[in-house]
Amino acid sequence: MTSKNFLYLTMASLQVDILNPKAGKLLKDLADLNLISIREIKSNDSFLKIVKRIRTKAKGNPPSLDDITKEVESVRAKRYAKAKR
Repeated sequence: MTSKNFLYLTMASLQVDILNPKAGKLLKDLADLNLISIREIKSNDSFLKIVKRIRTKAKGNPPSLDDITKEVESVRAKRYAKAKR
């Protein structure tokens, strides 16, 4: 008697970051065989654009813990002053 295990997957959506161009070719080959479908996601989300720009700028010169603490205290002081009025 033989026993076979089958794995059934339902349709799932994944986001894949391609690190090597060969992986992109493999994905294209799978799409050509109608095993997967590839859609390019175009994002017009301005928030994500701002986050990306900030991360790019901070990469070379990240703020120190003291700088972050000073900024947080400054914002809290301004908020407290507005709330007290």
